[in-house]
Amino acid sequence: MAIYNDVKVIEKNAGEKIAFEQSDTRLIFGDDELMMNAAKYQKDWDVAADICRDKAGNLTVGTQSGLRYVAQVMIPAATYTETVIEATEEPEGGMNQQNVQRDKNPLDMGDVTVVLWSIE
Repeated sequence: MAIYNDVKVIEKNAGEKIAFEQSDTRLIFGDDELMMNAAKYQKDWDVAADICRDKAGNLTVGTQSGLRYVAQVMIPAATYTETVIEATEEPEGGMNQQNVQRDKNPLDMGDVTVVLWSIE
């Protein structure tokens, strides 16, 4: 289960910013225009998801069709807890063999950063 701390917010420049709200691991931008589940975007490496406004005024994830930068969501790499579930001893001089279970830790939303740019 994810940890629902508030995300960190950085305002990159002066001016009006896009409205957004957080609901659990979801970030909702604009007037319910775009929803991003940060936990679904989390990978084994840091992720920076760009939120842009396209020519038609719609919000998009990614810069491909984006005309103007609105926000960037910075999601830290996933962390794991490793648990030895079984250890067997080999004969003298042999190596011990361990089976390790690797479980992904829940995303702490307090580690997620939302960078906002002016929408003016």
